Amino acid sequence: MARNSTRPTSRDVAQAAGVSQAAVSLVLGDKWRGRVSETTAQRVREAARDLGYRPNLAARNLRLGHTRTVLLVVPALTTEFFAGVYTGAARVAADHGFGVVLYPSPEGIGPARDPFASAQTALDGVIASSMAADALTAIRGDQLPLVMLDSDPDGSLGAATVNLDIADGIRQVTDHLLTLGHRHLLHLAADVPSWTFDVRARELTTRLAATPGTRLSTAAAPISIDGARTATETALTTPGPRPTAIICDDDKLAAGAYKAIRRLGLRVPDDISVTGLDDLALATALDPELTTVRLDAELFGEHGMHALLAVLDGRTPDPTDIPVHLVVRGSTAPPPSP
Repeated sequence: MARNSTRPTSRDVAQAAGVSQAAVSLVLGDKWRGRVSETTAQRVREAARDLGYRPNLAARNLRLGHTRTVLLVVPALTTEFFAGVYTGAARVAADHGFGVVLYPSPEGIGPARDPFASAQTALDGVIASSMAADALTAIRGDQLPLVMLDSDPDGSLGAATVNLDIADGIRQVTDHLLTLGHRHLLHLAADVPSWTFDVRARELTTRLAATPGTRLSTAAAPISIDGARTATETALTTPGPRPTAIICDDDKLAAGAYKAIRRLGLRVPDDISVTGLDDLALATALDPELTTVRLDAELFGEHGMHALLAVLDGRTPDPTDIPVHLVVRGSTAPPPSP
């Protein structure tokens, strides 16, 4: 028996949802706010999904003068964090009839080249995650709506900025170690000229300065396991009192710190506690499992896409930073007795 290959139409969606075709057009064209209820919009989206309905985007885009395509620019695809940002952004985009093109910048956080002949004619907007404030000039040309993720809200060139509450994450880590009794800490800092890493260093310094009897050392390292291992070995073999805890700017640096500690015949956390930041899959692959700050990458991407949709719709995005959470595991313990 042959399958019915007839594609569902907007009329079919309207009948399934119990609404007019005009309501279907408003909802699937993302023009429903203030014109139909949230309940009705949800019913239309569910009916479209159940029927497998796909609007003729090419015809609609020609009519509206929009591509309904967004570019997501990231420094690299070296960790699953940016994959999570893409997943979250693409999920929200799909619900609103947009597509997301992922572009890992060949220049890292620096100036990103235009991946199209002219991005202005190929895109409706740009989301940039963890990029320098002026890195999108070639792509954006000051003509496309731009949302910056993980960027200085005071220096951003974007129409909106979405951030994780990194400062609070550092406060949570520092307070955890201070409560355990640590007073001499080593900051294994990412050797990357980025606003987010500046925030981590500044907040750590401020937090310890408010606690009498504390001491902070800093070692810079590239974001690689070998680079972190080398920087940690150097810091731990420098003459003078050895730190009892290492705060790492991300989980990959923490993995390098683990290797250095073991090469020196020391143990985590018996001799030195270690913390990370990101909560990548790597955090639970380490032994002992890593105490780290969980950054919800997918939620980050979702907020970024919601912010861009708000900008495109002439609304003001939510300026609230996204909360982060300390996950305590086996890599932290009270410092060893003198």
